[in-house]
Amino acid sequence: MSSVTENGDVTAGKPNEEKTYKKTTSSAIKGAIQLGIGYTVGNLTSKPDRDVLMQDFYVVESVFLPSEGSNLTPAHHYPDFRFKTYAPLAFRYFRELFGIKPDDYLYSICSEPLIELSNPGASGSLFFVTSDDEFIIKTVQHKEAEFLQKLLPGYYMNLNQNPRTLLPKFYGLYCVQSGGINIRIVVMNNVLPRALKMHFTYDLKGSTYKRRASRKEREKSSPTFKDLDFLQDMHEGLYFDSETHSALMKTLQRDCRVLESFKIMDYSLLLGIHILNSNMKEKEGESSQSASDMKRPGGQKVLYSTAMESIQGPGKSGDSITTETTNTMGGIPAKSHKGEKLLLFMGIIDILQSYRLMKKLEHSWKALVYDGDTVSVHRPSFYADRFLKFMSTRVFKKVQALKSSPSKKRCNSITALKAASQEIVCAVSQEWKDEKHGILAEGQSCASLDEEVLGSRHRPDLVPSTPSLFEAASLATTISSSSLNVDEQYQRNQPMLYSNSKGLPSSSTFTLEDSAIYLTSEQSTLEMENDNASVLDVYL
Repeated sequence: MSSVTENGDVTAGKPNEEKTYKKTTSSAIKGAIQLGIGYTVGNLTSKPDRDVLMQDFYVVESVFLPSEGSNLTPAHHYPDFRFKTYAPLAFRYFRELFGIKPDDYLYSICSEPLIELSNPGASGSLFFVTSDDEFIIKTVQHKEAEFLQKLLPGYYMNLNQNPRTLLPKFYGLYCVQSGGINIRIVVMNNVLPRALKMHFTYDLKGSTYKRRASRKEREKSSPTFKDLDFLQDMHEGLYFDSETHSALMKTLQRDCRVLESFKIMDYSLLLGIHILNSNMKEKEGESSQSASDMKRPGGQKVLYSTAMESIQGPGKSGDSITTETTNTMGGIPAKSHKGEKLLLFMGIIDILQSYRLMKKLEHSWKALVYDGDTVSVHRPSFYADRFLKFMSTRVFKKVQALKSSPSKKRCNSITALKAASQEIVCAVSQEWKDEKHGILAEGQSCASLDEEVLGSRHRPDLVPSTPSLFEAASLATTISSSSLNVDEQYQRNQPMLYSNSKGLPSSSTFTLEDSAIYLTSEQSTLEMENDNASVLDVYL
């Protein structure tokens, strides 16, 4: 295994050596976390419920837990340590806001051993997940814990206004003191459930400067890729239906504006992609289902903690949410550019980075050497705009883009037009049959027709006076609401539509400017005597 220093540097260790953080083994950290949270949450139940006051955000409670035990604390086999709880009443309110009962909170964290995860980022933090997949426990640095404590009043106000958010849900901030070392931890919602295999995981910032997974990261069993990897693997983006896409983008915009107001930047969108493939389902169906039933016997207990719940509007009913959550583990349905059905799990992470002096200096130095707009460290307003632009143009797209190409649309429109206008065409053809015999019988003079044709020779937009055909053409215009393009071949051959053979036109053209539909009835006096049917063409 490897060990992590206080500054987050990873050093090589022996294969069987337990991972350490600040010279403390991970098993000791996990044990202290469970003992400390078990005591502080149990002690908090004796305090009456009341409104959160401003001074509640800055309260720090401390308890000493010796290894031999005391009147208030149980005995344990870990070194003596002191456990601090930051803003206990404020975090109790946050847990109640998300529907987390104290008993459920204690059961999730303290009933089973915490599961250690491999480090998904370069922060050097340790990550633990509860056995029921509900909560993530992450070690944070002193500055991050201090910034979160200052952030709490604004965070409280934002959650009151909008509990449906992709921002991290913080459920507790604690500190373990042992041997002169402070280990600060934060309890958050779990973005990526372990019961479903994530075929792709991305950490997206909207930046392209050195945003590619390292060779060491790619060798992992479940690597976390970055922006350039996404552009290469998913170059067409991910597609949602219109309603889901709108809800997702509104949530991202709102969250980014909140982060910008707090002067926060360098955050990421953690995106997990599960491919709903029939072969995958057959291989993973039984194991995933059994794991799901075992890890979540009562379904999702924490409100608004899944990706789907975080973006849904208030119009969704509780029954539909429960059904979707049970079947899809709270994933957002989507499709790839290949048409694959996907489940997406996402959340904004690493928000405890403020744009302070060191970050300003880091950006100024990188901007001198590289393109300043491509580096990840940037001023909060620009970072939010670049982040949103990348998500809306390169990552998330509406499903309408997957529809057929314009040429296919045109063919479909022609098919629909022909099918819908079949009766009209037959009726018009029958009228011509009836009028044909009437014209021959009456011996109608061709002079009037010649004058009309000659008068309209230079005005192809004029309509010859044939009421029956004009009415039929008017009916045809109601078939489609969208305009149709005029066939270029028709335009090139338009001067040839008129003929002086025996004084009758070989074609009568009816032009409707508004709908761009041209009806041409090809007739000649020679054909009238021998042909029993006339042809009515629709030029598109």
